[in-house]
Amino acid sequence: MERFPITAEGYERMEAELKNLKSVQRPAIIAQISEARAHGDLSENAEYHAAKEKQSFTEGRIKELEARISRADVIDVTSLEVDTIKFGATVTLVDEDTEEKITYQIVGEYEADMKARRISLTAPIARALINKKKGDSVEVTTPGGTKSYEVLVIKYV
Repeated sequence: MERFPITAEGYERMEAELKNLKSVQRPAIIAQISEARAHGDLSENAEYHAAKEKQSFTEGRIKELEARISRADVIDVTSLEVDTIKFGATVTLVDEDTEEKITYQIVGEYEADMKARRISLTAPIARALINKKKGDSVEVTTPGGTKSYEVLVIKYV
């Protein structure tokens, strides 16, 4: 199995989700199944079938997280002191057309979250940013056309 990079923060989030699934969700689902069984005929018991489906999803997610955790290559980005953009960098850019500023952190694919401004290392903008320095101009091809950004700040936090 191939290892994948992940930040320490992303690894902790995966471990916390796994712990929650095992210690909170799993016992709650088992209780729901037991309660639904007590209602009698299982063939027409919607509560029982819903609980079994939820159990199946939860067990699948547990296996998925365990597999990811076992393959994770945790990278402590706080120890990195480089002046170029690498994995784990938090980068502030300015759109050269609109002057709008935006900040992204470049992370592994399993911890990417656009709402939190964490972009996958494999995303087009992240690939364009790798090895760039403060002050560099970057062109990114997006579905809406080509965008130009200037790198303002590079941090490893």
